[in-house]
Amino acid sequence: MTDYLDNSNKKIKLALQLVSGYASEFQSWRLPESHEKAYTDIDFYVEMAKTAEKGKIHTLFIADTPSFGGAGGGTDIATRSPAFPLEPMVMLSAVAYATQKIGMVATFSTTYNLPYNLARQLKTLDTLSKGRLGWNAVTTGTPFTAYNFGDKPLPDTATRYEMAHEMVEAVQTLWRTFGENAYITDKATGQFADMSQIKPAGYKGKHYQVKGALPIPATPQGQPPIFQAGPSPEGVELAGRFASGVYANPFTIEEAKAYRNVLKQSAIAHGRNPNEINMFSGFMFTIGDSYEEALARRMQLLDFMSDEEFNGQIRYLSSMIGVDLTGRDVNEPLPKYLQNQASPHPHDPRSPRAVALIQRGMSPKEVLANGVINYHPVVVGMASDVADFMEEWFKAGATDGFSLAPDSQMGVREFVEKVVPILQGRGIYHLDYEGDTLREHLGVPYQYGLKG
Repeated sequence: MTDYLDNSNKKIKLALQLVSGYASEFQSWRLPESHEKAYTDIDFYVEMAKTAEKGKIHTLFIADTPSFGGAGGGTDIATRSPAFPLEPMVMLSAVAYATQKIGMVATFSTTYNLPYNLARQLKTLDTLSKGRLGWNAVTTGTPFTAYNFGDKPLPDTATRYEMAHEMVEAVQTLWRTFGENAYITDKATGQFADMSQIKPAGYKGKHYQVKGALPIPATPQGQPPIFQAGPSPEGVELAGRFASGVYANPFTIEEAKAYRNVLKQSAIAHGRNPNEINMFSGFMFTIGDSYEEALARRMQLLDFMSDEEFNGQIRYLSSMIGVDLTGRDVNEPLPKYLQNQASPHPHDPRSPRAVALIQRGMSPKEVLANGVINYHPVVVGMASDVADFMEEWFKAGATDGFSLAPDSQMGVREFVEKVVPILQGRGIYHLDYEGDTLREHLGVPYQYGLKG
């Protein structure tokens, strides 16, 4: 790999996924120590953000989609907490007032917004936070979301990405329409603003057109940095052109290094410094004072599942290892002959770990508790185990940082109090924020308006 994957002189960058107030495991709201009303308790949400700030975490990250979510237009939250929070712009406004340093990144659709409204809202929140906002620009590829915005079908992939490029162009054009030095407020002369520096956007695209200027001055970071999520070729192109941060989902170091290389190459292809694009690898964990204690918490989360949901996970595990587990005692290890028959699914990068755990003599339930079918790599164990995983990936050049997805509310505090000091002691995580703005946290340059 080329030199820009070398992390020897760098520090890990961290984003924290707050999800809907309960962290990443949707049954964790039932844990005795969890605040069950966190979904609608903004004070508790703010406290989690303040805890993250104590740990010098670079930014919060809120994934979102403008719909209820789930196949068929709805998510079953009869027993599970929601996957998405309340409206993120409003939630982050409260967080901005209660914090001083931590960045705030949220997802806003490039397909189901209008450039002027979105540019105004984002720049207002960036102003309110004194330059700590970032925009995760995603195309929204779910048909049931389209139903919430009229009777038109979801645009195809090519069209959605055409719209995405135009949306980012239009928003960034609007952000620059109020000149950097146009905000005068001179009481002696009576001049509030220099109108010669406030110019109409005049943006004309195939999908979006904007004429007027945006009446909001530059923030301390100029404008919010762009983030991107999605590994498709179209997503990589969008990231290479605009993104300062990319939310990624690799399962192995090799996969992560390859994807990071692709992102850096895309940045270079668009005339950018590859170090201006930071990859945040999704990562889940459960921390205990011992492996057994951490595993017990995850076993408890499995016990909270409905029979239907748990049996669905057993069926999924069966397909991963090539052994039918239905009807077996999931609390007992498989017979040796079935352990030997287990083999990884060729198209699932998580399956080798599942097979390895089965062949170590773990029961199917214990294998599931180790997170083998989660949507990120999972570490179950002590704080040092979590730190070891992060150090290995980072020093291998597999990622610029991590998007943390703790298992539960208490996982946020445990990471800050137990893992952060270990990372700092190893010299791979900063001792304090590098500045006051999100761009400074990310190590990317000031920007005001569309580049290129």
